[in-house]
Formats: sequence, structure tokens, C-alpha cells
Amino acid sequence: MSAAPSAELPAESTDGADVLARLRANRHDDADWRNGRIFGLIFHPDDDELEELLAEVSREYLAENALNPVRFPSLARLEREAADMVAGLLHGTPGAGGLTSGGTESIFMSVLVARETARKKGITDPVLVTGITAHPAFAKACHLLDMRQVRVPVDEGFRVDVAEMRAAVGPDTAMVVASAPCYPYGVIDPVADVAAIAREAGVLCHVDACLGGMMLPFWERLGEPVPPWDFRVEGVTSISADLHKYGYAFKGASVLLHRDVEQYRTQWWFDDGAWGGGLYGSPTAAGTRPAPPIAGAWAALRHLGEDGYLRQATKVRDATRRLMAGVEAIEGLSITSTPDLCVFQFGSDVLDMKVVADALAEQGWFPNRQPGGLHLMVSPFHVHVADEFLAALAVAVDRARGGGTYDSGPAVYGAALPSGERSA
Repeated sequence: MSAAPSAELPAESTDGADVLARLRANRHDDADWRNGRIFGLIFHPDDDELEELLAEVSREYLAENALNPVRFPSLARLEREAADMVAGLLHGTPGAGGLTSGGTESIFMSVLVARETARKKGITDPVLVTGITAHPAFAKACHLLDMRQVRVPVDEGFRVDVAEMRAAVGPDTAMVVASAPCYPYGVIDPVADVAAIAREAGVLCHVDACLGGMMLPFWERLGEPVPPWDFRVEGVTSISADLHKYGYAFKGASVLLHRDVEQYRTQWWFDDGAWGGGLYGSPTAAGTRPAPPIAGAWAALRHLGEDGYLRQATKVRDATRRLMAGVEAIEGLSITSTPDLCVFQFGSDVLDMKVVADALAEQGWFPNRQPGGLHLMVSPFHVHVADEFLAALAVAVDRARGGGTYDSGPAVYGAALPSGERSA
């Protein structure tokens, strides 16, 4: 028997002011991201002008549909320009990529290109080879596209083991994957070595820079050590980079870039019109695409420019240094692996980190919970609250030392079923 609905469609229209009031009241238990007390999901830009600009852009393009660029050619131009601006940052090829709804769709489309490329070679059972730290979107893509994924181990620094990856590549391999950086530990896989494996095997090499793609170019300009990872590396054939992360656009905007235009064409899907509605073409999994994320991505790139992104990167670097030093100064805590960017996990061999997490939540702080500890993705605004967080962390550690217990469930990255369970 199905459950009773939580709400029913009103019999009569509701006044707009009442709708807004109910909407706002419903947010009573949402995390207050504006105070900088969460470390993921939203990348707080610490830029009021940018926030107001994006709101105006969203209103400007509230109803437009990017499905048909013939009707809305302005959107096609904005998408092309946004993708090309990112391609320029990553030493890529103009016109060889476009926007998607987010990192998962960028990854999905990269795996689709790998499958189609492999099929053209006569490979009937294409295989994707990744490290175990590769984003779950690769597993999801393989599930949806009926491909096999081979996950290889990582080394002591949580970077993909090159020897293991080389051994895993075989005649059915369609693509190998490197992360720049991986989400759990913030470390960059040895992209040059992974790309060399791809070249030797004659297969594609995708760099998942959904997290780092819009930060790494400026991290490098700040003088921070950045190993080779972008299209300057021979053998890298595609890169994904999210604009709604360190590009500071609103959700959902990502780019998928290819080394050459021909490879990008493989991403496009066409129907010949036999269904009766005319020719249908799409470079993404979606047909209808909302216009605001496209226009917003273009606006954020134009508004910030290179100097703006460099200013943001400086804030993030300073906050990251302060947070890492503060964590390591607290007895019992240690950083799991030295990160290559502004994302890291810290844990403990002597403290129950679930207790620490619960004690932080009681104080209104929400680092990401992982099986190995707590995880921070640092945003520009965190430079203002780093010391406040570290003080709260010290209090939380004291509680854990006192033998406290935890009330929360397991570490969860994505959504759970309504029952709280996950599907098998």
C-alpha cells in the first residue's frame, strides 16, 4: 500500500507572498552556508557583487531553453565562449567542448565518447580503467552505458598506482582515468604517467578535474607546486572541470573539453527525424537545458577574469594553510595525505572522529564526513572563519577525549533512499 502524500495540490491558487513565506519557512533546518560553516556543496565566493550579478543573469534567462540554439542563438554563443575561455586556461582547443549540467554529466559524456570510440575499433565489451579513488560518477556511467570498470589500487599517498594501472590495461580498454585531484584526499594522480599508458595502448585518457579544473591554473600562478595535468600533457584526450565549484557559477555548470574537434563530435547524438518531429541532436544527456546555468557560467568567467580568479585562489590558499596548520597543531589529529590543492581529509588513530563530527555539528559546523575522518573543501570565505572553526574543533576533540558517543549515521556523500537505506 502506498504512503499517503505529504502534500496535495491546493484546490485554489495561493498568493505569491504566502508561497514565498512557506518556502522560506521550509528552510528552517538547511545549513546556513553564508556563514562559512559548511565545507562542501556550495563554494562560497566571498563576493557580493558576483552573487548579485548571477541573480540578475538568472532572471534575464529564466525561461529560455538551450535545446534549440536556432531559437536562442545567444545561448549557443554564451556556451561556446564559456567553454573556450576554460579551454584557453587548460591549454586546450577552441571549439572542442561544451557545457553540461555538472561533473556527473561531464563524466558520463566522456565515458560515452570512450565507448563509441572503442566500438568503432571493433571492441564489443569496452572497459574503463580507474583508480579506486575515482569519482563514483564513473561507476554510474559504466552502469548506465553497460561498460565494465576496472578499479586499480592507489599508493601510500592515495595516488593511482601506475604499475597496477598499466597491468590492468588490455585489448578491451577504452579509456583510462586520472583525477586532478581526487575528492576524498585532494591529491592529483600522476597524470603524465597515466597518459603515457594511454598513448602506449592507443586508448583515450580522461582527466577528471571537476574539482580542481578552475583552481589549478591559478594555484600554479601563485607558485604552488602543481604536477603536469592538463592538455600540455601528451596523451590527455579530455578534461572535465566544474564551473559551479571553483568557477563560482551557480549550479549546475561544468565543461567537458576534448583535445580535438573530431572527438567532440563523437559526443553528439543525432536522430534522423524518423519519429516525425524533425532532426534531433544533443551534445549532452539532457535535451531541454535550462539557460541560467549557461549564462551564469559565462557571466562568472567574464566578471572575475584572470585577476579575479587569482584573488580568489589567494584567499583559498591562505585559508587552507591556516586550517591545515591548525588541525596538525591539535594533539591526536593528523592530515591523512598531504594535499595538492585546497581539499583534504584529517583523522585520528586515538579519537573517535564521529564524536568529533557530532560535537562540531552541535556548534554549528559541518565538515564533510568520510569513513577515514573529516573532509574540508576550502572556499574563499573560509579565510574569515578559519580560526573560529579551529577553536570549535579543539572543543570537539576535547569531548572525544572524554569518551563521548555519537548519534549520527555513517558517512554519506550522495543522497539516500527515503528510508535512510541505500540500494544494493
